[in-house]
Amino acid sequence: MAPDSTFETVSTSKAHGGTLGVYRHQSTATGTGMTFSVFLPPQVEAGAKLPVLFYLSGLTCTHANVTDKGEYRRACAERGIVFVAPDTSPRGEGVADDAEGAYDFGLGAGFYVNATEEPFATHYRMWDYVAHELPALIEDHFPIDPARMGITGHSMGGHGALTIGLTFPDTFKSLSAFAPIVAPGQVPWGHKALGGYLGQDRAAWRAHDATALVEDGKRPAGAILIDQGAADNFLAEQLRPDLFEAACKAAGVDLTLRLQEGYDHSYNFISTFMEDHIRWHAERL
Repeated sequence: MAPDSTFETVSTSKAHGGTLGVYRHQSTATGTGMTFSVFLPPQVEAGAKLPVLFYLSGLTCTHANVTDKGEYRRACAERGIVFVAPDTSPRGEGVADDAEGAYDFGLGAGFYVNATEEPFATHYRMWDYVAHELPALIEDHFPIDPARMGITGHSMGGHGALTIGLTFPDTFKSLSAFAPIVAPGQVPWGHKALGGYLGQDRAAWRAHDATALVEDGKRPAGAILIDQGAADNFLAEQLRPDLFEAACKAAGVDLTLRLQEGYDHSYNFISTFMEDHIRWHAERL
């Protein structure tokens, strides 16, 4: 892939001996400008190509939520991990949104799929963006080793990380998630998003449902780590990690599912266990 001539640096600042940058480019996948952040640990100064971890955010978020609140920089600096955080949907003039302005569909809620339903099909191609375009762009512009890529995410982003990681195990060699939507075909958030983006043929939804993917034979490159807050108010209705756990057990997929007592769905939860996830990926990359 040729370097993107639209690539621009929005800002940079020093952190934990490395550099945190925000960047923007014109995406061919979405047909819009896309903004993302990258943390480069201090090990880049030695000239080596480093492993990279992609983090996918949840509903209503942009790249800035984890960038500001994720508390990953020290752990990445210690272990030499590049950390990339994209946006959750295309944005800008002409990009369709939910007609009623709902938080769980449209802008900020791309669900990491390639939409086939109008008016979303034109721009909502987050699957292609995260799985293909963004990794190639990062390889072109930063000192990363494309053979050592991992992926993680939170909630809707955990859904994206699991589905992309299961579908492309040769690309993403390590996989984890925080409070992911593991079975969107069986919960209200997923019914709304997958129906709105992909249409009402539920067979088409299975390619974007981690539980269904495991049932249908998809396998990760290695083991999977999931942390889930036991006090998460979305746990029983929207997240349903029990469904994914049962599918993994039946298929022989190595899943570590940790139910964390007292923790909710917020970045207080994510930041508490972020270092564990950075370590998990570092050991595998």
